Amino acid sequence: MDKGSIRIENAIVHILDSNVGVPVLSDSILEYGSEFGEFLKEHIFRTLTSDEAKKCKFVEGESDVLEYIKEDTDFVTKSKKIAEYLYDIMCSNIAIPAADVIIAEFEVNTMMMLAILKMNYKTSYTHSTSNMDGGNVNSLVVNRAILPTQNQKLSEAAIINLTDYSIRLLEKKYEVNGAKTNYFSEIFMKCNTKLSQKAKLDIVTRAVEQVQKEYYEEKEQFEEKMKAKSVIHEEIVNNGEVSIPEVAERVFEDKPELKERFKEKIEKYNIAETEPIVPVNETTTRKYEKQSLVTDTGIEIKIPMEQYNSTDNIEFLTNPDGTISVLIKNISNIVSK
Repeated sequence: MDKGSIRIENAIVHILDSNVGVPVLSDSILEYGSEFGEFLKEHIFRTLTSDEAKKCKFVEGESDVLEYIKEDTDFVTKSKKIAEYLYDIMCSNIAIPAADVIIAEFEVNTMMMLAILKMNYKTSYTHSTSNMDGGNVNSLVVNRAILPTQNQKLSEAAIINLTDYSIRLLEKKYEVNGAKTNYFSEIFMKCNTKLSQKAKLDIVTRAVEQVQKEYYEEKEQFEEKMKAKSVIHEEIVNNGEVSIPEVAERVFEDKPELKERFKEKIEKYNIAETEPIVPVNETTTRKYEKQSLVTDTGIEIKIPMEQYNSTDNIEFLTNPDGTISVLIKNISNIVSK
């Protein structure tokens, strides 16, 4: 999908400043121009396409939010009930940051959806001008209710498909009753969550590294780690997805004991091996585009994956004394940066 396919139907903003004691709920929808429309579309698009977003389903009979959405009432009334419910949760748990919440109905690819975007406040400074007897006096004042910009990532947001009530959700843990909790899904939305694509890819990478540390000597680990990173990069580039069985097969090859240990680690996270990981956001895959090495002498080397996979321009050599040399070949020009 592209951002241009998002068509906003209705939008409303409610002020949920838990430091005040009461929410300021709007009685009318927003009148917005093209600038605010782009701001809203950008945050909706980021939530829909983020590899950090989780796929969720409401727990039937337990979710107040789902009941409010299904009620035969107008958009403003529904939004106020949702906002007030969220505000009550925030006031009961002081670690949850104050925010404005934007609720919007929109259409994308003929599907109607509802966005709940929690805009956590940020603190910043702005200027203030006053006129005194001696002339103008300019000063700086602190503003503790600055909203995230168009290019900043939201910590908590939900996009709900109004046909099947499936959810894409972003969230962050905050302290609730003394424990770090995903309150947005567990308490507010009351939905069952699946791991995000980014979380799954991170788990696979971490599981590979853990197995390598268990079975390889320290001097062998860097080569094995580079090999695994190269395999994952090739999976993404060639197939647009990462197959967990394929990663295990290519990384551990003829070592069944290592494959089994890797499988055990993956199973602990309840990840289905047969379900491919499909990252779509460049920020998720960027770290697999280069090999980053640091030697014990403090030298840092970054190698584009295309160069690493070719011995024409770079080669790793093991010396008779056990040390390693990195040979960079066919250089016609060097630029200092």
